[in-house]
Amino acid sequence: MNKTDNYSAEERRKIIVDLVDRRTNTTVSYLCDFFNVSSATIRNDLRELEEEGSLKRTHGGAISIKNNRFDLPYIDRLVEHKEDKQLIGRMAASFVKPGDKIAIDTGTTTRELALALTNVENITIVTNDLEVAYFLNSNSKANVFLTGGFLRKGFNSISGDTAINTLRNVYVDKAFISAEGIDIEKGITTTDMQLANEKREFIKRASQTIVIADGSKFGKVAFSKCADIGDIDTIITTNMDDQKVIKQYSDHFVEIINADI
Repeated sequence: MNKTDNYSAEERRKIIVDLVDRRTNTTVSYLCDFFNVSSATIRNDLRELEEEGSLKRTHGGAISIKNNRFDLPYIDRLVEHKEDKQLIGRMAASFVKPGDKIAIDTGTTTRELALALTNVENITIVTNDLEVAYFLNSNSKANVFLTGGFLRKGFNSISGDTAINTLRNVYVDKAFISAEGIDIEKGITTTDMQLANEKREFIKRASQTIVIADGSKFGKVAFSKCADIGDIDTIITTNMDDQKVIKQYSDHFVEIINADI
């Protein structure tokens, strides 16, 4: 009995959507093998699913509409998982001590960290995020160092060679890095190659690297890699109670801290 004997076309298409969402991208060949059906059948399924808005077809496969939300404009990302981001930001702030020199990466979760740092005395902050810099300059006694470079359209981040060269001349105690994807094999990933280069520089310049990202980022892989899992020390997140996953990261000497516990 082959795999398709148990599935109607409707059931098969529901499973396809689930597979595409969980795998980030999926090929026609993979789906043919999974269901033991012809490529014509799978291509027809993908066409129907794209027309109803369940996924997006690519050359040779499909990608998830859900995972394509990686690169939402800044204003839209502010409201996604907002409570989780606030919890993560407050937990991350507890790692910052008076006198620390820290790097704060761009992002809506790192923004919540900045909001929680107003009362920490005598800290120096290096950042590539305009909103983080403006808020801390206006609402804290922190010394704020803003990298130079080009302003990314639709976002508050600064990137480019100027930013990279600036970061090569600084050293910090802790770097707080945002992420669009966290995967035990593929590492820490983001949507933009220039931002990935900056994150790598933050990590190189820090004695301790802390990734702050909500639990929805686990198992996802974005476009550009910025670090191996072994390059970081701690992940502050939410909704991560899978002990098997926690042990996998622990085996790579990475501590996972749940901000919602």
